[in-house]
Amino acid sequence: MKADEAKKIIAIAIDREVEAYTFYRGIADKVKSPALKSLFAELAGEEKKHREFLQGMLTKDISKMKFDPSHDYKVADTLPSPALSVDMKPLEGIVVSIKKELEAMQMYTQLANLAKDTETQLLFSQLANMERSHKARLEDIYTNMAFPEAW
Repeated sequence: MKADEAKKIIAIAIDREVEAYTFYRGIADKVKSPALKSLFAELAGEEKKHREFLQGMLTKDISKMKFDPSHDYKVADTLPSPALSVDMKPLEGIVVSIKKELEAMQMYTQLANLAKDTETQLLFSQLANMERSHKARLEDIYTNMAFPEAW
């Protein structure tokens, strides 16, 4: 992968982190439950850190990152998801959030798998693990909201 292609992928990742941050911050400001307010504020903070990390990567020499040049990265093949909106119903917002975290996790995992140097593999693996953690937390909330126990 050429340096300009890597920069484009990182720029897309930054855009996705900004979108997630904006959504989570908006939900945190809107919800009344202290537990949900805290969770979404925390997720927003983590997405902000991801964006800052990725922006830092753009200041480094991208050409040092080594990827398999024969692989089709399919970055342009990703289908657009519905736009996040704080006006969505809570359950819909959580479903979209889960999908966004899954997309981010898959993108970072793919980049980690394609990296040819250990440092780049580790960086993208760490980002993938963070997104996996977000997804798991959101799935737990979803199952509690979508399938509440009734006695």
